[in-house]
Amino acid sequence: MLKTIHMPNKPLLLLGLMSGTSADAIEVALATAVPPKLLKHTTLPLPSALRAEILRIAEGAPATAAQISQLNFRLGHVFAEAALAALRQFRVPASRISLIGSHGQTIFHQGPSRSFSPLATRLPAAASAEEGHSPLSSAIASTMQIGEPAIIAARTSITTIADFRPADIAVGGQGAPLVPFADYLLYRNPKQGRVSLNLGGIANITVIPANAKPSQVFAFDTGPANMLIDALVAHFSHGRQHFDKDARQARKGHSIPCLLNSLLRDPYLRQSPPKSTGREYYGAAYTKALLSLAKKYRARPNDLLHNVTLFAALSVVDALHRFVLPKTKIHQLIVSGGGAHNPLIMAQLTAALSPIEVLPSSHLGIPETAKEAFAFALLAHETFHHRPGNLPSATGAHRPAILGKISYAPPR
Repeated sequence: MLKTIHMPNKPLLLLGLMSGTSADAIEVALATAVPPKLLKHTTLPLPSALRAEILRIAEGAPATAAQISQLNFRLGHVFAEAALAALRQFRVPASRISLIGSHGQTIFHQGPSRSFSPLATRLPAAASAEEGHSPLSSAIASTMQIGEPAIIAARTSITTIADFRPADIAVGGQGAPLVPFADYLLYRNPKQGRVSLNLGGIANITVIPANAKPSQVFAFDTGPANMLIDALVAHFSHGRQHFDKDARQARKGHSIPCLLNSLLRDPYLRQSPPKSTGREYYGAAYTKALLSLAKKYRARPNDLLHNVTLFAALSVVDALHRFVLPKTKIHQLIVSGGGAHNPLIMAQLTAALSPIEVLPSSHLGIPETAKEAFAFALLAHETFHHRPGNLPSATGAHRPAILGKISYAPPR
């Protein structure tokens, strides 16, 4: 006689893990997918030595395959420890978690296709692919997120889905942004057009017209947010500080119009979406150029921080006026990420975008530092159920894609 199986009435619990371009912490979100609901969240700092190694490699410093492999596995252990520590904090046993969605740590991202192949010059023409060209010598896009998911699955005994971005690139997308999937679920409104703005290391927006269908949502990276500010603070403090808490230093500086106008001539701002960017563009070389620009305009450290903070806000404003507002009526700008706690950025956005209402995401029930981890928990749920998680209108992909790779938990 067959025994009746009683399905649990409680919704399935998911865990999302996220480390952004600043590489300063791991965000952990506890959530359900049906309905999509954030239950708890926490932020756990990355060890400073590990952060330094991540940033060194992400900035393009020479690294061997062994060093990258070791860092990948070390980060896997750190992500696993973060997940377990968060569950202890949440007082939720690991056995109740169905899936982990881990974004991992980006160490390289090139969304647009570009020619890059040191190997191609050493390959004979006869090595061309059947299509008549060698993929090694073609212009390609690529991305790499590390934080080995097999380690996370083994340490936590929870099936883990990670490496979400390559599947979108494989179908012609930029591999970013992927959070618009969650933005659409959370913020679509039948009467109000909304923009979800995330201010992490990089600023990105998701545009959700009133009563939008998924195909009407579009998204892109607008430019730098905290990345340049953090780099300058670390430079001026000789590594003793890593961010400008409450814009205290920037607010001591003054606006220098010629300097600010020079920043706003950044060619990236004029590129049409879909587009994405990261540390490869706004990294160490860009920071060095900023310091040279400060000398040119005789800007003191706080003056440079003030203008770079204004640049973070005004590059978003520029993107909205250039690519969004001419064709879409927007009523609200919903801000998340660490930059939502920067009063100078928020004040500049509010002043420049009136009458659009500018509000932090916490006003709609999503804490500012939790949304991206929440998003990757939801994306993991879609992947596990064989459903696409990218929005082609946001990433530029030719078609939907099922994102990520699955590392199953060891048998019990």
